[in-house]
Amino acid sequence: MKSFILIKKKIKKFSKTIEVSGDKSISIRCVLLASQAIGTSKIYNILESDDVLNSLKSIKKLGINYKKFKNYYKIDGFGLNGYDTNTKKILYAGNSGTLARLILGLLVDTKKSVSITGDRSLSNRDFSRVTEPLKNFGVLISTNKSKLPVKITGSTFLRPINYFERLGSAQCKSAIIFAALKTPGITKIKAKKSRNHTELLLKSLNLPIKVISKNKLDFIEIKGQHNFKGFKYDVPGDISSASFFLVLALLSNKSKLIIRKVNVNKSRIGIINILNKMNAKITVKKNKKYKGELISDILVKSKNNLRGINCPADLNSSAIDEFLIIFLVAAKAKGISTFRNLGELNKKESPRLNIGISFLKKIGIKVTRNKNDIKIYGNPSLKLEGNYFVKNFKKDHRVFMMSCIAALTLGGNWKIYDKDSVNSSFPDFIMLLRKLGANIN
Repeated sequence: MKSFILIKKKIKKFSKTIEVSGDKSISIRCVLLASQAIGTSKIYNILESDDVLNSLKSIKKLGINYKKFKNYYKIDGFGLNGYDTNTKKILYAGNSGTLARLILGLLVDTKKSVSITGDRSLSNRDFSRVTEPLKNFGVLISTNKSKLPVKITGSTFLRPINYFERLGSAQCKSAIIFAALKTPGITKIKAKKSRNHTELLLKSLNLPIKVISKNKLDFIEIKGQHNFKGFKYDVPGDISSASFFLVLALLSNKSKLIIRKVNVNKSRIGIINILNKMNAKITVKKNKKYKGELISDILVKSKNNLRGINCPADLNSSAIDEFLIIFLVAAKAKGISTFRNLGELNKKESPRLNIGISFLKKIGIKVTRNKNDIKIYGNPSLKLEGNYFVKNFKKDHRVFMMSCIAALTLGGNWKIYDKDSVNSSFPDFIMLLRKLGANIN
């Protein structure tokens, strides 16, 4: 079976309505929290990607049963001390940094050691941002030079901590919050703003968590050792998945797209704020609150007069997974787009900042760089006619998806490798592109 796709034609104009897969970040968090609840939880519209399936397999290894039904997963938990860690365990996280980092927070009370492993890409990513604060709870953690495999042995004498999370990492913050659930007393976190799905989930479960926002920081307090009952949750559509289709419609001549039931949580809509500052005029409508999250339909129409942006750095954390596709819009915008402090991009599934710059140069766009700041010199008349090959990008699903959108909107003959990379986050990606009229072989 071939490992690549071929795209030789731009997509024709379209006017469609679609729904994207469930939010990956929330799906994983729901699985992990359900595994700690007392009784049965039912999770609807769960994203059935490799990352989420590996989350389910991991809790199964820890003694938590689950079962798939027609439109939901049933997970039976035994409470905060319900994991079976009487023997040593090895958990495989695949490509998921979210799973690997967050589950460490739930393993701070293990009886025997638990090791976390992952694929080649995940095994090259830094874990010190999580392991160092978790050590402060009193657990034993060893790593391979701050990388996987990570081995954790819990403690029966956990202590609450005070921690300043400076990176704007939702994974680090969430791992600490999860550890705090098992810890007597009150854990306090001062955190640079980042995604807040964990905090909203805990609030929806009536757990004792307090969050106060002040001076671009969140001050979080969690009172530990409060068991909670099983719950129901309907996972909304993923804005990260939706972002590729937003840009497809934006850059496709005379096209219109409505994406239904997407999570537009304030901590996640950096891409919409950035694109609208570039004159995209994306509309968010039919807002509905669901357990703290904001769910909406998104309307986007093609736009010819996009303009460059001096992107405010405080939007970085809410668009951190979408910058590759934002760079593609900047390539078609009039003028210069400036982005700052993007070092976190190189700590993702691949060195995305480096790859993004190389990709733009490959398609004829001038880019200058000063450490982690870049300038993209847009070309509104950009059209491609040559042959383009995309490979050796460490199977990063977002590089693959961005390349597909470039091929369908800019033209040229494209051969894009590692098509199975999308299985980690968005298995329906190619199917939805074809639904909109894309000719993909």
